[in-house]
Amino acid sequence: MAGPLKKRGMPALGWWLMAVGTFRSAFTWSCFFGSSSLCSATFSEIQVSSVHGRTVAVWTLLSCTLCFLCAFNLHSNPLYLATFLSFVYAIGYLSVECVVYHAISAASLVPFTFIAGTSMFWMLLQWNSDGDGPSLRGATSKQP
Repeated sequence: MAGPLKKRGMPALGWWLMAVGTFRSAFTWSCFFGSSSLCSATFSEIQVSSVHGRTVAVWTLLSCTLCFLCAFNLHSNPLYLATFLSFVYAIGYLSVECVVYHAISAASLVPFTFIAGTSMFWMLLQWNSDGDGPSLRGATSKQP
């Protein structure tokens, strides 16, 4: 019974995305409910308004949801791409806030860059491989 009925555990990339989703959910919770929170510490250079904090929280909650969904559906091309792009957008947004608006310090950007960079690199390695990511093989050929 070790053949096709054997259940396979969650791949390492799935566990990583679950950990990242958990980190993002903690950031979301912090932005929603705390004034001396992780959200305020991240945007240390400016006064974070409650509207800005909630906006960042909702955006982070959406990206957290993508991480959890992708962790359980690594072979879904659209979901995989949406999750990958959420990391790209997060790095882009935080980089602009740091470089252009000086709203966050470079030191505050480091943990987010590490997490997003590691995630993007790992997802790129798995993309179109025989591993745990989605594959484009056969996706372009029409079947009768």
